[in-house]
Amino acid sequence: MWHCLIIEDDRENSRYIANALVEMGHSAVICHDGASGLQRSLDTAWDLIILDRMLPNDIDGLTILSTIRALKKKTPVLVLSALGSVDDKVSGLKAGGDDYLVKPFSFSELAARMEALIRRSQSDTAVREIRVADLVVNLASRKVERAGKNILLQPREFRLLTHLMLNSDNVVTRTMLLEAVWDYRFDPQSNVIDVQVSRLRRKIDTGFSAPLIHTIRGSGYMCSLQKAPSDEQDATE
Repeated sequence: MWHCLIIEDDRENSRYIANALVEMGHSAVICHDGASGLQRSLDTAWDLIILDRMLPNDIDGLTILSTIRALKKKTPVLVLSALGSVDDKVSGLKAGGDDYLVKPFSFSELAARMEALIRRSQSDTAVREIRVADLVVNLASRKVERAGKNILLQPREFRLLTHLMLNSDNVVTRTMLLEAVWDYRFDPQSNVIDVQVSRLRRKIDTGFSAPLIHTIRGSGYMCSLQKAPSDEQDATE
């Protein structure tokens, strides 16, 4: 689950983003001005900050960014702004932003960018091994084991599995998988994801006591020991 701070003075826009994140299983806190946003950004450990560049009162988004970075905070920050010129983007990134998204935007693009930033921040922490129940993946050696049994995966299957495990107990949407595993910025309108997940599930779950890879109807997929709501088998199986 992601713990996100949204600093945005547009109440409708901030509520839209927060509600969408909560529906995905994450948590979101909203601040509508720079002063409260700066305070909250410093007093809590966040997985990601979504920051509007233009804020009311004396503290704008770039001031918040500069302050966060001056205090050596490495929290990923995604800047939102109606200012979309090259110079505007450059100034936002130079102030310490990790990404810059111009308004208006689609939530699917925002979610994909958020996922990429969080994935990057997780890799920066030098994670070498990830576990879900009795499933263990060594990121350095690319070795996969479940209950001590070695499992051989193709490169794409390995990327898919590690992405699901890094987001364990959370729904991972098809848009997120297209971005992270296939490097697509569009939906190819095919069943490529369903087919790959089906193959991966057979390797990871067949012969073991409990399934770990779940299909969430109408949403995406989840890696979890617990059976997820609306869990179903892939149509390809």
